[in-house]
Amino acid sequence: MTSKKILITGADGFIGSHLTEMLVESGNEVTALAMYNSFNDWGWLEEVKCKADINIISGDIRDSDFCRKITKDIEVIYHLAALIGIPYSYQAPHTYVDTNIKGTLNICQSALDNDIEKLIHTSTSEVYGTSQYVPINENPPLQPQSPYSASKISADAMAMSFYNSFDLPLVIARPFNTYGPRQSSRAIIPTIITQIASGSKVINLGDLTPTRDFSFVIDTCNGFKLLGESSNVIGETINIGSNTEISIDELVNKIKYLMGSDVEIKSDNERIRPKNSEVFRLVCDNQKIIKLVSYKPLTDIDSGLRKTIDWVLEPDHLKRYKTEIFNV
Repeated sequence: MTSKKILITGADGFIGSHLTEMLVESGNEVTALAMYNSFNDWGWLEEVKCKADINIISGDIRDSDFCRKITKDIEVIYHLAALIGIPYSYQAPHTYVDTNIKGTLNICQSALDNDIEKLIHTSTSEVYGTSQYVPINENPPLQPQSPYSASKISADAMAMSFYNSFDLPLVIARPFNTYGPRQSSRAIIPTIITQIASGSKVINLGDLTPTRDFSFVIDTCNGFKLLGESSNVIGETINIGSNTEISIDELVNKIKYLMGSDVEIKSDNERIRPKNSEVFRLVCDNQKIIKLVSYKPLTDIDSGLRKTIDWVLEPDHLKRYKTEIFNV
């Protein structure tokens, strides 16, 4: 791929910051959008090694005029900006509509108006809900089992409507559960690691029976990069995952072993989803991305967990986590 002028929305977040690094290191001219705040804090972009080589801007995708402005003279957009916490979506569904659906509309319209070469829109495996079959390819009916997943189903549909109606050069990337350095305690893996690291004898978790397909963040970002570089993916929805399955109970025991911990697990009702909202199996069928762009996940779960644990346990990182608070 020759050097491109790239915009990454949500670049200040977990996956976005790693993708920003990867694309800058590949020789691209990257504009990274961070959510506006009055402290001029750029989230995880503050820690990337290549910060001096990034054009960092602050703003909000909910503003259509702002989106039109920042997409001018851009060739490729990676749209990752979204609200992603499932428990918080129970409390603030209107905000998820404004950010995930209307924000996506603003990005799509701006990409169309400014004649963008390609838009990679980020979906989520949560849109599949409790699928009719596993492993899950891109074909089963989508099921809105939380306001979050409903907003992402709607955002995906909005993006695809621009492809069908206006020939917007679009690809929908649908990552399964991503983990690694910089992930917030909203997610299960840093929740387990940080509670053990705090010295607790008992840690609070939700349901341990669901299974997930976990991908290390660098593997997920490589999937995004390949989709951005490939010419045969326009109009496609494509899973990014490892085609492996592990239960939360197995995951806890792996982390306990790697950290040398004998901590006990307590079921916290606050962390358990409503009955019809829980998704019990999310396992990726990744044959489509393998076929189209020769994708290959390189990091097994044990290696990825070790890297994540080592990063979280660094004092400057560990102090960022408030283990006594359930982070929704």
